[in-house]
Amino acid sequence: MRVALVKLSSLGDVVHALPVAAALRARLPGARVAWVVERREAAILYGNAAVDEVVPVDTRGWRRCRTPVGAAAVAGAVSELRRHLRAARFDVAIDLQGLLKSGLLVAATRAPLRIGFAAAHCRERISALCTNRHVTPPAAARHVVEQYLACLEPLGVRAPSVEFPLPVNAPAEERMDEFLGRSGLKPGSRLVVLTPGAGRPDKRWPAERFRALTQRLTDEAGAAVLVVWGPEEAALAEAIVGSDEPGRALLAPPTDLHELISLLRRARVVVGGDTGPVHLAAALRVPCVGLYGPTLLERNGPYGQTWRALASPDKRLDSLAVGTVFHAVVDALG
Repeated sequence: MRVALVKLSSLGDVVHALPVAAALRARLPGARVAWVVERREAAILYGNAAVDEVVPVDTRGWRRCRTPVGAAAVAGAVSELRRHLRAARFDVAIDLQGLLKSGLLVAATRAPLRIGFAAAHCRERISALCTNRHVTPPAAARHVVEQYLACLEPLGVRAPSVEFPLPVNAPAEERMDEFLGRSGLKPGSRLVVLTPGAGRPDKRWPAERFRALTQRLTDEAGAAVLVVWGPEEAALAEAIVGSDEPGRALLAPPTDLHELISLLRRARVVVGGDTGPVHLAAALRVPCVGLYGPTLLERNGPYGQTWRALASPDKRLDSLAVGTVFHAVVDALG
């Protein structure tokens, strides 16, 4: 059986879909699984034992093209992608995204069985026109991970357990060990990793709150604090670390995805909003204190740890007090 999974982005969503690939590998070990994914998120799938082929696409780049030359390049890339998907002769294609663009990619496979969510459960209802077997997640499937796994029901596949296959990159592990060693952090340190960035402003806890949390963690909990950051987030991370109290918190170096995973593995607790790094940490089974405002905690919280996350009663992250977050982190530290 040849199976195409379509889950394009974002990082946290791709992490949440990893158990689907793991379940396919466990229950249908002879199946060949390909994953169509955005180029930026593809790194988490390369070398993954649950995936036989990674098919990277760049829909973000395609949308940015505004010139005739760029449009011609996009047309060529789309045409080549369609040829590749047809040539693969997929038996099954599964749309885990529920968007028109993901539906069109599923349709482009020409797989006889094209599985997707029923229209009422798609982010863009029109995407349901691209699939021919529609899944309504059961009421018990409250978390998005469980909803994705429901898409395997038409294949008779049920996950024996929820597993998140993630890569271990030896060079990245060594580089991060060297960084932490130079910073004076030994294995077993009470390391709290802060991930203040987010794709949307309303999913970011204010920088001054993170800074105040850092002060309490170092002064009252004896913790070491490391601030990680991604593209266009350096200024935010530097504002939290500050320059007036050197040594209060550490600023992580620029990291690729493998190095970020390596740092998260070494944390005792990870703190952040509804973002990819927090979901990565939860997948690694690192204790997480998720900070939730506009997104639903029961659906999008750190998987297996939603009881530990904090939800703002008015959907505004700035309503979460520093003291509330501090005590949650201390509890998670043990």
